[in-house]
Amino acid sequence: MEASALTSSAVTSVAKVVRVASGSAVVLPLARIATVVIGGVVAMAAVPMVLSAMGFTAAGIASSSIAAKMMSAAAIANGGGVASGSLVATLQSLGATGLSGLTKFILGFIGSAIAAVIARFY
Repeated sequence: MEASALTSSAVTSVAKVVRVASGSAVVLPLARIATVVIGGVVAMAAVPMVLSAMGFTAAGIASSSIAAKMMSAAAIANGGGVASGSLVATLQSLGATGLSGLTKFILGFIGSAIAAVIARFY
């Protein structure tokens, strides 16, 4: 009986117990929780890196980059200028100013949700 209580105590110390509406408990392993947290962090960190790699930088659009090609195509399509609110303008704004707190929260939430779905299969 004593070993069972010790095992139960160890399990609850390395697992998070979530109460479900029915009153039963679902035990989530620490590895699954870590996967969800890491998914959120990766999503928040990846977006600025991808924007920079595409050429949307704080100094403007980098020459000979994917961003430059996108800007050229948008300018040709709009008769010589990039329309405000377009995809290119929005991405450049994000590249120049960074992500707002709300955007980081949304990206973290989405990244965590995707990681949670993936973690269910492992």
